[in-house]
Amino acid sequence: MTRRGWTTGQIALVLYPFGAGAAAVNVFFASLIGTWVGLPVLSTFWSILLGCLIGLPATFAFARHLRHLMDEAEPEDMP
Repeated sequence: MTRRGWTTGQIALVLYPFGAGAAAVNVFFASLIGTWVGLPVLSTFWSILLGCLIGLPATFAFARHLRHLMDEAEPEDMP
């Protein structure tokens, strides 16, 4: 069986801006929760930077999951 459609890398490349943005928002909100125990709130720059770093493996893992679902959805007898 040969794979058809987009590769995992292509899917990850397209979804990375969304994954990095979501990770940046989550990092910022986590830093707000950290103020309850005396931690400082992260600046926008640090939230975006950490979001870009955390978003890379998260987006790649999600792209692998999507590629797996695409492989499962494709019928076996397709030419």
